[in-house]
Amino acid sequence: MSTTIEIRNLNQYYGKKQALRDINLTIETGMFGLLGRNGAGKTTLMKVIATLLPRSEGEVTVCGRSTLRAQEVRRIVGYLPQDFSMYPNMTVYEAMDYLGVLSGLSKAKRRQRIPRLLERVNLQDDRRKKVKALSGGMKRRLGIAQAILHNPKVLIVDEPTAGLDPEERVRFRNLLCEIAEDRIVILSTHIVGDIEATCEDIAVLDEGNVIYQGTVSDLIAMAEGKVYSAEISKRELELLKKDYLVTSMLTLGNNVMARFLAEERPFASAKLCEAGVEDAYMYLMHVGRGEYGC
Repeated sequence: MSTTIEIRNLNQYYGKKQALRDINLTIETGMFGLLGRNGAGKTTLMKVIATLLPRSEGEVTVCGRSTLRAQEVRRIVGYLPQDFSMYPNMTVYEAMDYLGVLSGLSKAKRRQRIPRLLERVNLQDDRRKKVKALSGGMKRRLGIAQAILHNPKVLIVDEPTAGLDPEERVRFRNLLCEIAEDRIVILSTHIVGDIEATCEDIAVLDEGNVIYQGTVSDLIAMAEGKVYSAEISKRELELLKKDYLVTSMLTLGNNVMARFLAEERPFASAKLCEAGVEDAYMYLMHVGRGEYGC
């Protein structure tokens, strides 16, 4: 059986508004990142893959099954939306058990899988705690557990680390990488650090278009030789922003260490830096629009 998602010539409309434009993607086993601004079309694309939205035009197959066969696709897809919520007055175990019933799992399978999954997401000691008493990070981990309860071949997660503290974010990203060892995991986010830490293959969406598909290392290569840093005054920073795209700033007393994009060294004190994912993403998002100085 195929373990690939194939998307060909996908166009998606909300009335007269076009949300996705001629999308062509191939997604294989492992972590796959969808990166883009809020409103770029990431959630729409994931909902089409998960059959929560019927496609308008084009072809989408999930592990050899057309999304027109929605019930078949849903049996092999787990989905964790950004606004995930569960039954607040149920305990963690009760909520998982109830969702297992809805998924058609037998009592024996539920008894076998639920403790194992709660251990995997580090919630085994909280199984009797009510869902409403969980922290944001714990709820996200519970969301992952319920999404893979029926052992899907594909897991889709939408902005899973938004609002999490740094420690919980790292824990969550590590969990996704473990899960991706034997299935497709699609991670949608606007947080570049999440992609850098988990994904090798990515697609970048902007205004419904795929503007990049490839590896993270190839994306970084696009910005090599174009990233500079300089220690300047705060007044000079305002002048710098008028001509160049500043990607990060660090305050140093009365001065600022600014990191910015330029096609060539703009002044003698500017030092060439090794490009990172965030630099490359900013370069990709702005260079085609002429939004930073050359």
